[in-house]
Amino acid sequence: MTSARAQVVVLGIGNILLSDEGVGVRAIEALRQRFDLPADVNVIDGGTSAMELIDDLSRAKLLIVVDAVKAGRPPASIVHLSGNDVPVFFRSKLSPHQIGLSDVLASLELLGEAPQETIIVGIQPVSLSLGMELSGEVKAILPEVVDLVVADLRSHGIEVQSRRNFPA
Repeated sequence: MTSARAQVVVLGIGNILLSDEGVGVRAIEALRQRFDLPADVNVIDGGTSAMELIDDLSRAKLLIVVDAVKAGRPPASIVHLSGNDVPVFFRSKLSPHQIGLSDVLASLELLGEAPQETIIVGIQPVSLSLGMELSGEVKAILPEVVDLVVADLRSHGIEVQSRRNFPA
């Protein structure tokens, strides 16, 4: 790429004030704590942002989105979508942020700057009640969520190094 934009973006989105709704943000925090990533990987705490993310996502080679999703699965289930399954994710509202994210991706598509590939790592929430802590069930699977993001990065040839004080 000729610009300074990151080739790979890992985007955690969610509202940390609503318990499991903040799982995407919490996953990004855990990713940063446990792993060292190359300079061309941009890890973004997107919070509840939408169109503000357009520049960060523009022309990415790979976009990995981590968020709470309502997928009709058992609570604390992980939903992993890639390839042709990702457009299905945008046909029905699974996440409170999806409309904003789908608008950003649609805008990038119109501009000819959409990410080449998008992967969704979603977590079925247990609780969306007011509170800054994840439910026990979702907190327990957070390491698995982070490991899945790392596996996705590594499957795309990206070197991800475990920090010495954290197991791989």
